[in-house]
Amino acid sequence: MALFAAILYMEKPELNDQYRPQHLAYLANLESEGKVHAKGPFIDGAGGMVIYEAESLQEATQLAEADPYVIEGVRRLELHEWKKA
Repeated sequence: MALFAAILYMEKPELNDQYRPQHLAYLANLESEGKVHAKGPFIDGAGGMVIYEAESLQEATQLAEADPYVIEGVRRLELHEWKKA
């Protein structure tokens, strides 16, 4: 398993509260499957980050792009393989 950092930059703050329950439910489901290593918002309101555990960049991309925040354009996704130090 590899780790991938999904940086979710805020794009449409006016829609954030509307899609937050779906976003959190999506991540809770993935957490129960062992696919989320860590998650949380940025303190400055710029967005947040999810660290996914996946077999490949392709799998991590599929997981990150299926987030309701990304689907609805609330957040802009930037994905990088991450090495825990």
